[in-house]
This record gives sequence, structure tokens and C-alpha cells, in this order.
Amino acid sequence: MADDVTPLASLSLTHVYYNPTDPISMLCAFLSLLPQALCVVYATLLWSTREAEVLLMFAGQLACEAVNFVLKRLIKEERPRLLGTGIGGKGIAVGKGYGMPSSHAQFAAFWAVALSLFLLVRHRPLGAARVTTAEAARRGDGNDDSAAGGPVAQAVRSVHGTDRAGRLAAISASIEAYSHSHWTLAQRAVVSAGALVVAAAVAWSRVYLGYHTVRQVVAGSAAGAGCAAAWFAVTYLMRETGALAWALELPVARWFRVRDLVVVEDLCQAGWEKWELRRRAALEEERARLKEKEKKGQ
Repeated sequence: MADDVTPLASLSLTHVYYNPTDPISMLCAFLSLLPQALCVVYATLLWSTREAEVLLMFAGQLACEAVNFVLKRLIKEERPRLLGTGIGGKGIAVGKGYGMPSSHAQFAAFWAVALSLFLLVRHRPLGAARVTTAEAARRGDGNDDSAAGGPVAQAVRSVHGTDRAGRLAAISASIEAYSHSHWTLAQRAVVSAGALVVAAAVAWSRVYLGYHTVRQVVAGSAAGAGCAAAWFAVTYLMRETGALAWALELPVARWFRVRDLVVVEDLCQAGWEKWELRRRAALEEERARLKEKEKKGQ
């Protein structure tokens, strides 16, 4: 009867072997889960933004995984074996399947290079919207709600005094200016460099944990970077030939409300300007209501 029991299997997708007494090994184990985390990020961004660029990048990421699947079965290079373990001291491989090229390194490299190409080459934010400067706040320009002449600043001034209200308005104006500022090229370069460092850390973690050799993670990183560059060229042609614009007019794309805005505006900026218009309209209505109330009181 015991022979009829089916042995349990481990879901290797999220199963990582590491040395529990080594903090670096534990860190490497978490780094190995980056591909799964990025898939969650892709799905979240797709659902929340419906951006065509995110969809294209995710499609390229999946295509890169398909390339890795094919390469592993063409090259058929085994993973490194742990010395002193296994039958006859020949050692056993930590992971399952072939090891050349590293799928983790290829996945992370594609993500980092694709993100860098988007931020540094494709992303061209439009000119920033009109913002309030600290100088305008100090002047008491009533055309902006965060200035010293706005209703909020006037209310604060009446309670706390002119100087304090002026300082508050200047701080508010500084925050307002930042909230309407797009990422500069230098900021995008820093983010891109950070992504590349993370991808390198993921590749290094696979060697540290014994899942791959250095040659296998280098090959995976090169394959991922190459796939990212090739996919960037494909998506460039899609934009230039009008294929993407045509696809966005399809009923399925419109039903899912797919849009293509992130190329010319920051992802976190999407919807902000619309919110600002509503906020300013509400403040203008409140200002008009207060003026009307004052007139009736006179």
C-alpha cells in the first residue's frame, strides 16, 4: 500500500536552495526571486496604467524567456555540481534542467537594458506645465492657489501672521514645482544605472548559490541584453510604420482602454494634471463662494 503513494514534488519556480548560516547566501536567495517579483510588477502596471509601452516590454520579456528555453535545449550544458556530494563523490546539481545560458541572468539583463533604452532613448517628456515658483509665492500672485495670495495662504496668514504664511507659501510653491517636474536626463541615467546594478547582482547571486557557472551567467546576461536591443528595434519599427497606432485602434485595445502616454509623460505624472485641474476648479469655486458670502454680509 505504501508503494502506491505518489511522492510530493517541489515547485522549483520559487524554490531556492541557500545556506541558512550565511547572510549573503540568504540575500542571494531573495535576489533570485527578482524575476517573479518583476512579473508581478508588470501585471500591476498593466492593470493600473493600461500603457502600451508596458505591454510591449512585458511581451518582449516573455519572448526573451522563450529564447532562453530554446537556447538551453540547443546547447544542453549541465549546471555546476557541488563537490563531495552525490553518489561516488561526483557531486549533484543544485537546480533542475540545463544551465546554459542562465535564465535568471537573461531575464534581469533584458529588464535592465530595456528599461534603460526606454528612459534614455525613447522617453521624451513634454515641457513641464506651468508651475508656481517660490518668488511668485513671496509676491503674493493670486493666480495660483499655492501662492501667498491664495485662499489657503490668506487663511493661514490671518491666524499665524504674514511672515509665517509667506514661508508656508514658499514651501508649498517648492513642492508644487517639484510635483510638475519631469525626470531630467541625469535622473533617468541614475535609475538606469541602478537597474543595471540590480541585474548584475542577480547574475552574481546565481553563481554564489551554485546554480550556474560564471560563463553561464555571462552568456545569459549577453543574451538578455541582445534580446532587449533587438526588441527595442522591433518596437521602434512598430511606432515608425504606424503598426502600434493601428493596433491601438483595434476594438480589443479600446475595450481594455490601452493608451500610449508614458513615452511623453512620466508614469507617476499620468493623471496628475487632470487631478490638478479638478483641485484648482474646486478651490476657485470655494473662493467664489466665500466672496459671495462676504458680499451678502456687507
